[in-house]
Amino acid sequence: MIIIRAMNPYELLWIVLLIVFVLGELATIGLTCIWFAAGALAALVMAMAGVNPVVQFLVFLVVSILLLAATRPWARKYVNAKMQRTNADSLIGENIRISERVSNMDQTGMAVVHGQEWTVRTRNDNEIIEPGEEAKILAISGVKLIVEKV
Repeated sequence: MIIIRAMNPYELLWIVLLIVFVLGELATIGLTCIWFAAGALAALVMAMAGVNPVVQFLVFLVVSILLLAATRPWARKYVNAKMQRTNADSLIGENIRISERVSNMDQTGMAVVHGQEWTVRTRNDNEIIEPGEEAKILAISGVKLIVEKV
């Protein structure tokens, strides 16, 4: 026998939040929203049981915080364990001399930094930097330096 009943607004709220947190988790690389999705699921169960909305909210908070506290240290240790840190970030802010014309539209641009050749791109696609000009390193994206003309 199937029982159909009207959904109360708090059930709808927790379903929407559950979906938002699950989609947020799927959209990010690391574990960021999964604890809140579990909290929303627990609150949804409370709402379906007819529990007071204040208690639902408290269940959401308690479950989310407990799961976060219990699993976040483990997740940080093992989820990103394969990431290798390098000293390339120390180049950010440094001024360099361009060795090949930098043009994002033409997909050209090179510079030698501390004896190593790097592919160089500008932050602004319309900016062009000619060989011999100076540029400042703004960021590193993979094996490319993101620069702006000094």
